[in-house]
Amino acid sequence: MDRRFDAIIIGAGQAGPSLAARLTASGMTVALVERHLFGGTCVNTGCMPTKTLVASARVAHQARRAADYGVVLQGDIGIDFPRVMARAHHVTETSRGNIERWMGDMEHLTVLRGHARFEQANTLRVNDETLTAPRIFVNVGGRALVPDMPGVHDIKYLTNTSILQLDTLPRHLVVVGGSYIGLEYAQMFRRFGAQVTIVERQTRLIAREDEDVSITIREILEAEGVNVRTHAECIAFARHANGIAVKVDCASGAPEVVASDVLLAVGRRPNTDDLGLEHAGVITDKNGYIVVDDTLATNVPGIWAMGDCNGRGAFTHTAYNDFEIIAANLLDGDSRHVSSRITGYALYTDPPLGRVGMTETQARASGKPLLISKRPMSRVGRAVERDETQGFMKVVADAETCRILGAAILGVSGDEAIHGILDLMNADQPYDTLKWAVPIHPTVSELLPTLVGDLKPV
Repeated sequence: MDRRFDAIIIGAGQAGPSLAARLTASGMTVALVERHLFGGTCVNTGCMPTKTLVASARVAHQARRAADYGVVLQGDIGIDFPRVMARAHHVTETSRGNIERWMGDMEHLTVLRGHARFEQANTLRVNDETLTAPRIFVNVGGRALVPDMPGVHDIKYLTNTSILQLDTLPRHLVVVGGSYIGLEYAQMFRRFGAQVTIVERQTRLIAREDEDVSITIREILEAEGVNVRTHAECIAFARHANGIAVKVDCASGAPEVVASDVLLAVGRRPNTDDLGLEHAGVITDKNGYIVVDDTLATNVPGIWAMGDCNGRGAFTHTAYNDFEIIAANLLDGDSRHVSSRITGYALYTDPPLGRVGMTETQARASGKPLLISKRPMSRVGRAVERDETQGFMKVVADAETCRILGAAILGVSGDEAIHGILDLMNADQPYDTLKWAVPIHPTVSELLPTLVGDLKPV
């Protein structure tokens, strides 16, 4: 059976349903194909469940610190781990259900459950049907990368997906990978009461960030009892009578850690290997990401790629912005480009890291004349009042153009306060514009004018 549409969307992740809404509102007939769960990574195994768990872990941490605030709690602080996980599942299921209902009520939209594969550039096979359309949008997301480390297939490991199915708190969780996903899980499970060890091949955590960020985050985690093993050159796994033996071969410390559970958090890979892209002539790079131009079009006319599968962003908000770019160009007569995007992001340890633009390291490497300002959170009133003074604020600017190049806020509300700088950068305004703002006291954002006012040459 051959069914014809004006457009086909493969995948119901962050970008897919919103694009379907715009296309159908313009009068197009649209088919959206989803083979698994509506909502993509964010709703099902990413932002929503993990940040729900982070919130539960923070409450446990604050409860243990109650006496510091003059609050007396009776008895020990306990963790009902099944209830913690059930809360995260409820948040996910509610969000996924809302998306399914929204799409079910969408006029001119046909939702198909199944695995879409290209047969040619304008034709897909889904189950026993063939679908054709002059416009096809690939929004298939990604999944955890499982590297071929020695012994990895001899053990039962966890990924960011399977760890959400745990109903018992691990005795000792070894997190392989010291970047964003790994650090968030490490801190939350430590706060739930597990022993936690992070194993990272590189010499420091989140090596893409500046060294002062890496050092401070390590100090925060170690102060809570997380064991950090960096420079782990030869990671390997083996079964052990007490669980899983993880060989780390670090320069210092025991060469082996015995874990009850192992979480692999060493990166992601796109879900493009079984789409039949070769039948459509769509080019992918060596890692499987679909190659797109500045408007998110592939090399094949009429085929676009959005979200994690295109390698142009690994965040929910960049996936949504992919939809916005495509919709603006296709439906609004606009001319939007990925290269115009100023990307911000956050690491949701507690306290969080908010980041935008260049790191200090990248800015120094650019050869531009720089201005830099840095302020410890111990000099931020909101942080002092909350007794959460770990971290710092840092901004880097171009001395010639007076434009901010990048910033990092590692501290309480850093994920929110960073938007003041992100918005200024998007507006392409000099830093003096922020310097003369009059923000609300007491907040973290109120220090932004002071921070840019302290910019000095380096």
